[in-house]
Amino acid sequence: MDVGEMSFGLDNLPYGVFSRPGEPRRVGVRVGDQVLDLAAALGGDVYAAPSLNPLLALGRAAWQETRARVREAAATGDHLIPLAEVTLHLPVEVADYVDFYASLEHASNLGRMFRPDDEPLKQNWRHLPVGYHGRAGTVVVSGTPIRRPCGQRPSFGPSQKLDIEAEVGFVVGVPTRLGERAGAFEDHVFGVALVNDWSARDIQAWEYVPLGPFLGKSFATSMSAWVTPLDALEEARVEGRSQDPEPLPYLARQAPWGLDLTLRVDLNGETVSTPSFRDMYWTPDQMLAHMTVNGARLRTGDLFASGTVSSIGQPGSLIELTWNGADPVKLPGETRTFLEDGDTVTISAWTSHGISLGEVSGKVLPAT
Repeated sequence: MDVGEMSFGLDNLPYGVFSRPGEPRRVGVRVGDQVLDLAAALGGDVYAAPSLNPLLALGRAAWQETRARVREAAATGDHLIPLAEVTLHLPVEVADYVDFYASLEHASNLGRMFRPDDEPLKQNWRHLPVGYHGRAGTVVVSGTPIRRPCGQRPSFGPSQKLDIEAEVGFVVGVPTRLGERAGAFEDHVFGVALVNDWSARDIQAWEYVPLGPFLGKSFATSMSAWVTPLDALEEARVEGRSQDPEPLPYLARQAPWGLDLTLRVDLNGETVSTPSFRDMYWTPDQMLAHMTVNGARLRTGDLFASGTVSSIGQPGSLIELTWNGADPVKLPGETRTFLEDGDTVTISAWTSHGISLGEVSGKVLPAT
């Protein structure tokens, strides 16, 4: 199915934050190529807010009530503004950001690449969803230019191996108290957004032992402008991939929260990969359970992402596509190993039932 043919109809209705020239930011819902102004259509301070956070904090019953009201309002055709007349903003005031490493194919590929004489996966990988804490302050909305980072590699200078990570992110609405574990996934998570967790592979390779990613990952994370509510993805839910060994009881799946999503990675307008999210080893409900099993708090606006979405023959990063630069990607009239200044990466996604998750895009600017 062509992403260009995807609709943003009444079965979808993703949420975002927009503004018109000279007017404050407020909450909107995408309907086709228009934005439904919720402050005008529904009334209430929660929709006049400059982020989705007040709506997220209301909880699932309020989300479902709002969605029903939105569908009725969208059907009338009133309070709709053409997308061309608005500016889209980061939809969520991000509280904390956690990035996981949930793809078996991605983790195995990197293990073979960097540890050719060892087992591709570390012993713990099949026992828990491996993750790390990122920088909430460097999460930016789709379309924001990305400045090439500088750092040690081990000499100091601009990264020579700037990469992407095609990911699916999950936006938390209902918080937990310190010392409390999260409950059911759908009671805490409001919806889904596309993520590109940009990576400076050379900086990362030099710094990550023994404590893991730091400056090679913290310079920018792009997030789509639209957050698709879980209720729009009911038909995309699938059983998660089989797991061996059987996870510990706190990681046992209570409901099917695998998602049948196809991602598309475009580099300068050319499609270079189409990985499948349904192939992920760890599912988002397991990520949420693991993230809070020690009593760590959830906060409204938390964003956690899947890590690179890779499937067999369809990786979600250039380091896999080019095997760390050994096999360049062919583009019209040129090749790429890693990103060059001026390159634009766009990641889109959709379900087999015609629900589009929109896109997350960014253009690489030279280092300063």
